[in-house]
Amino acid sequence: MSTRIVSIISGTVLSLAALQVVAAPVVNNNITEAEVKAAQQAWGQALIAISSAYKDGGRDQAEQKARSVLDAAYGYGHGAVLFKPTLASGEQTFRTSYEGALAYFVGGNSAFPDDSGFALKGWTGYQFNNAAVYINGDLALTMGHVMLTDASGAITTVDKTWGFKKDEQGALRIVLHHSSLPFSAN
Repeated sequence: MSTRIVSIISGTVLSLAALQVVAAPVVNNNITEAEVKAAQQAWGQALIAISSAYKDGGRDQAEQKARSVLDAAYGYGHGAVLFKPTLASGEQTFRTSYEGALAYFVGGNSAFPDDSGFALKGWTGYQFNNAAVYINGDLALTMGHVMLTDASGAITTVDKTWGFKKDEQGALRIVLHHSSLPFSAN
């Protein structure tokens, strides 16, 4: 009897050899440190690309590039994004909306009159140095420094904290972006 299975519904007898076992698909959304570092590097390259688009084609071209960066890198289409830009203050310190993030990067939005466009500052170089990376399944957090180089060669260092969440397609999305200038006692 162990080599046969009885189907109660149809009343037929099937041999075990006739059954095909279909394995359930395994989905692993765990983030790797390499994926985190690649996402951080891509963010810096995207910032430089927005600056280059501005230099080559003006604000409209920079905005188009910034929209593609926000769509590809940030999680605004998937839920809340906690975004605190470097040079934001007052009631507009926190940018939980797509339009608020876009305004920060390229300016030109009357709802955010203090934004002149952080990505339009002529950035030509980018490096990051993580103090630590914390990974828990499909969520990764980083904290460290980002060093941005402008066209004159001057380097601006910012303190940066990112949160990355892996979406259903396996892409990392920025869901936390906190940036500030390092503390100075002077």
